[in-house]
Amino acid sequence: MAGAMPDAAQARDSLGVFESWGAFRDPSVPRCYAIAEPARRHRDAAWRAYASIGSWPKQGVRGQIHFRLSRARAPDGPKNANSKVTLGIGDRQFALVAGTADAWAPDRRTDAAIVAAIRSGTSMSVQGRDARGRLFTDVYALRGAATAIDAAALGCAKTR
Repeated sequence: MAGAMPDAAQARDSLGVFESWGAFRDPSVPRCYAIAEPARRHRDAAWRAYASIGSWPKQGVRGQIHFRLSRARAPDGPKNANSKVTLGIGDRQFALVAGTADAWAPDRRTDAAIVAAIRSGTSMSVQGRDARGRLFTDVYALRGAATAIDAAALGCAKTR
């Protein structure tokens, strides 16, 4: 599994692999993060999608959500009113802020709510429209996510 993590193991310390989630520390920054790939890779994916929850202790950032989308998102504008990206975990829905290839929670409060939902959920899905207007969904299994999040947080505890 660790070999399947997108660029996560290069020049980074592995803190463990927990089901489909890995935890890593990058001492050069320093930062620590839990990361996973979608349960299924799309054949027409533009690049390797992933979900991560990161901490940058020297900047006071903890539990920040980041998604690399599997496809380039439709640009915002009047012709693309439905270009928003949404995260679903159980019965909870979160609107994300998105660029062309990435999406984040809009603020720290939403980061915390998403992490809490991840801890109690079984799967999550990120949904949006690609540049051609087609709906895409990246689905993640959440088994092991809470342990990976905790391992990443502990991995950076000494750098504060």
